[in-house]
Amino acid sequence: MTNTSTPSTRRRRAGFAAVLMAGTVLGGLAFWDGSAGAQSAQPINPAPVTRQAVALPGFADLVDRVRPAVVTITATERVANASGRSPFPEGSEQDQMFRRFFGQQGGDQQQQRGGRALGSGFVVKADGTIVTNNHVVRDAGTVTVTLEDGRELPARVVGRDARTDIAVLKVEAGAPLPFLELGDSAHARVGDWVVAMGNPFGLGGTVTTGVVSARGRNIGQGPYDDFLQIDASINSGNSGGPLFALDGSVIGVNTAIFSPSGGSVGIGFAIPSNMVRQVVTQIETNGHVERGFLGATTQNLTPALARAMRLPRPEGALVGEIQANSPAARGGLRPGDVVTKVGETSVTNPRDLARLIGDSRPGSTVQLTVQRDGQSRDVSVTLATLQDGDGSSARGGKPGQRGEREEQRGGPVGVALAPIDARARQALNLPDGASGAVVAGVRPDSPAAEAGLREGDVIVGVGSRDVADVNQVATAIREAGREPGAAVALRIIREGQSAFVAVQIPARG
Repeated sequence: MTNTSTPSTRRRRAGFAAVLMAGTVLGGLAFWDGSAGAQSAQPINPAPVTRQAVALPGFADLVDRVRPAVVTITATERVANASGRSPFPEGSEQDQMFRRFFGQQGGDQQQQRGGRALGSGFVVKADGTIVTNNHVVRDAGTVTVTLEDGRELPARVVGRDARTDIAVLKVEAGAPLPFLELGDSAHARVGDWVVAMGNPFGLGGTVTTGVVSARGRNIGQGPYDDFLQIDASINSGNSGGPLFALDGSVIGVNTAIFSPSGGSVGIGFAIPSNMVRQVVTQIETNGHVERGFLGATTQNLTPALARAMRLPRPEGALVGEIQANSPAARGGLRPGDVVTKVGETSVTNPRDLARLIGDSRPGSTVQLTVQRDGQSRDVSVTLATLQDGDGSSARGGKPGQRGEREEQRGGPVGVALAPIDARARQALNLPDGASGAVVAGVRPDSPAAEAGLREGDVIVGVGSRDVADVNQVATAIREAGREPGAAVALRIIREGQSAFVAVQIPARG
């Protein structure tokens, strides 16, 4: 085949190939119009993608409105903090967790050099009334409040309530201060947006956001636990700061976190504003909080206990112990009663009962609806005033060695019983008038063992009835054993604490 290409033709073809390569490498795209005179390609530069504005919800306007009323609290000269107290019961899992995260001094505060500790708070009245946590100022010698505009003012502690961990302070600013309104925490729903503000790690007004994760949380702080759980970040120094709903109202006071790792893991707790309002009102009026006192120790009902008490559902507060000469004793309440209502308000657990009684005025008479021996009845009780230490009836002492004595087997449940004699009273620290039977042994893998009965427990009642001796305990257990599949409720004393234990009666094969 002969080559008919002329030098000029070869030059044009080489030029075309060069243009295509340049277009591929440099411009990404090149176009050839197919005409003989077209010698080059024109690269196209694409226009930038249009950015359309998207209106996402934000919190800036809310923060601008509420920030001036949020304050930093500095507590100094802490004179009684050597014990390292936290707001939780000493030795509890929550107390140990709190100490690990916030240091041996306890409390959700940022410990500073020179005996200073920082917390948060917020103004609730233009006259300078401020709300914070009790544990922020509990052991303080002096308290200083730093306003959002930088002013530092000395604060006076108007009053404190350890049971709910609320404290009220007062500052004199010389002019009305911006303040926040306490909202209705009953309207807060799981999933609602919330905004937390405070002074974490001494950094000043910091905003975190999240949602309400749960309601009615019991974290072991006391009988009035009813916390809102939130996932907005709460850290050391946030204690006492406000938790906002989207309308700017305060629906909680940030108080505690759960932190196995030592950092914020998205589980925080806030005191509901409705509880805060009641406490603040009483502190402003009286300087302290007055609560009704019943004088009964209660416990939760398990399904097994509900069956043993012939109740349709495990709801109510099961009375385990009645304090002598208390309103409960004078009103005729008995161990084994299950309180299901206070007035017209239902009681589903002991915390409900504690809050309803605590919210009642001392000296007032309340009507309790109780289940006793499978029947409903009303009990009228005139409440006393709750004093510090009321409700703690624990007595020291642990099971000791028992000498030779008669033992009886408690029917089919696998427990050995012994009488209460002088040696048992001393070893178990029982009062002289104590009656019933001592658990001398528990057979492994028996119904009694599964129910949690232990050697050294003292059985003082079966159901709502008191028992006088070993024979009555054994007889009551045997009678219950005649109905296979039933459960018997044993009222016991263990290390000074009274409680019910439900033992399942095994079905006959």
